[in-house]
Amino acid sequence: MAHDGKRPKVLVPTGYGLNCEAETMFAVSSAGGEPVPMHIADMVAAGPAVLADKAMVIFIGGFSFGDHIASGRALAHLLRARLGDALVRFVDDGGAILGICNGFQVLVKMGLLPAFGRRPGDPVAPQQVSLTANDRLGYRDAWVRLRIDRRSPCIFTRGIDRDVFECPARHGEGKLVFGDEATLPRLAEAGRIPVRYAGEDGEPTTRWPDNPNGSPEGAAGLCDASGRIFGLMPHPEAFAYRENHPDWMDPAGPPAPPAAPLLRAGLTALAR
Repeated sequence: MAHDGKRPKVLVPTGYGLNCEAETMFAVSSAGGEPVPMHIADMVAAGPAVLADKAMVIFIGGFSFGDHIASGRALAHLLRARLGDALVRFVDDGGAILGICNGFQVLVKMGLLPAFGRRPGDPVAPQQVSLTANDRLGYRDAWVRLRIDRRSPCIFTRGIDRDVFECPARHGEGKLVFGDEATLPRLAEAGRIPVRYAGEDGEPTTRWPDNPNGSPEGAAGLCDASGRIFGLMPHPEAFAYRENHPDWMDPAGPPAPPAAPLLRAGLTALAR
C-alpha cells in the first residue's frame, strides 16, 4: 500500500451478476480513494499480485452467479480456492476488506468472517457462520436503522459520528446463523457485531420490519478480530447523497449520508 500522498487504490471486483459497482466506486471516490474496478475473471487470472498496490478490497452487492446453490456460495468457493490465503495475507499486511450484502455473504462463506481461531500468518479459516433465508420469506427492499457498537474494533464504523444511522437494505437471504451456540455470545462479547438493526427507539431489535431478516440480537454485520474485515447486509454505499433519502425534502433535513464517512474511516485507519 502506498501512502505517499496519492489516493489509496480500492479494488472493486465486478461481473458474474454483481451490480453495485457504480455507487460503490462513487462512494470510494467521495471518501478520497481511487476505485479500481476489475472483472472477477481477470482478478482470479492475475492471482495474488492483483492485491500488491491496493489498500482495500470491496466485495459489492448483487447476485453473484445468479445466487445458484445459495447467495454468494459459488463466488465464495471460487475466491477461497484461488485467492483465499492471499486475501488473509493482504489483511495481515495492513489491508482492509469490506463486503456489502452479497459481498458479506461471500466473506462468511469463504471463511474470512468471523475467522475465530485464526492468527496472523495462518491460512484462511473454515466457514463458521452463514447467511440464510429471511424469516419472512422473500426479497425485502426497505430502509433500515443501524445501531453502532462503539466497543467494536471495526475501523469502518468509527467514521459515523452518530450512534444510529440509516441506509437501504435489499436482500432475501440475510439471516445470520451460527455453527454452534457459543459463537453468537463470543461475537457479541468481543464487540464483533459492529452494527445491529434498530427500532424507532434506536435499540437493537429482532422485530420485523425493523429487522428485515430475523438475525438474532439484531446482528446486521460482523468484523474480524483486527477490525479490518467488515461485512454487512445493508447498503451504505446506496446512501451517498442526502437526496437518496426518502425524507430529503423534510425542512428539518434528512440524515447525513454514511457512505463516504464509513469508507473514509477505513482508508484513514490504513494510512496510520
